[in-house]
Amino acid sequence: MSASPFAAVAEGVRLRLKVTPRARREGIEGLVTEADGSVSLKVAVTAAPEDGRANAAVIAVLAREWRLPKSTFSVLAGASARRKTVWVAGKPEALMAKLTRWLGEGAGNSSQRG
Repeated sequence: MSASPFAAVAEGVRLRLKVTPRARREGIEGLVTEADGSVSLKVAVTAAPEDGRANAAVIAVLAREWRLPKSTFSVLAGASARRKTVWVAGKPEALMAKLTRWLGEGAGNSSQRG
């Protein structure tokens, strides 16, 4: 797949997300192609979209899955929307390698992982 939800940017990686709040279980559910042809990472969280709880839950899911500190994540756009842009601070090359490898290893199966 040539399209990716990840883009290397200055001092980090930008992620495109499609978030489902109030889901039955939390996890990364895979990739979804948007109407404009772009690709987003689909993330489900059990938290309600109130007072930033869903955003915090999204960051917790991503940090846990990728074994990165929560402090490296920031919501850049869509704080009150289901479609979000998140920035992950770090070395772009290293992060892109890690996330691309993660995608190749079966992204979206985190809800079944222990």
